[in-house]
Amino acid sequence: MADLLSDQAISEALEQLPEWRRDGNALARTAELADFPQAILVVNRVAEVAESANHHPDIDIRWRTLTFRLSTHSDGGITENDVSLARRIDEVIAAV
Repeated sequence: MADLLSDQAISEALEQLPEWRRDGNALARTAELADFPQAILVVNRVAEVAESANHHPDIDIRWRTLTFRLSTHSDGGITENDVSLARRIDEVIAAV
């Protein structure tokens, strides 16, 4: 089990993740890609990253718009695992 982050720690993390926002007990980001194949490419790359970290986001796919939600469900909120995966998702999106 991971430790839940405090509200202050979450706010500080979000200062370094400008595309992300807090949505209740989760971090969320929406990204619009050039087209559907590019969106699916991002999803596939994020899936690889998530699987290697054994930490999986909720992903909503709407044509070329992706919404990611990160929460450590087993702990009931936001942990460092979510912040770390948010950074990795940003790297994937920037690389595409």
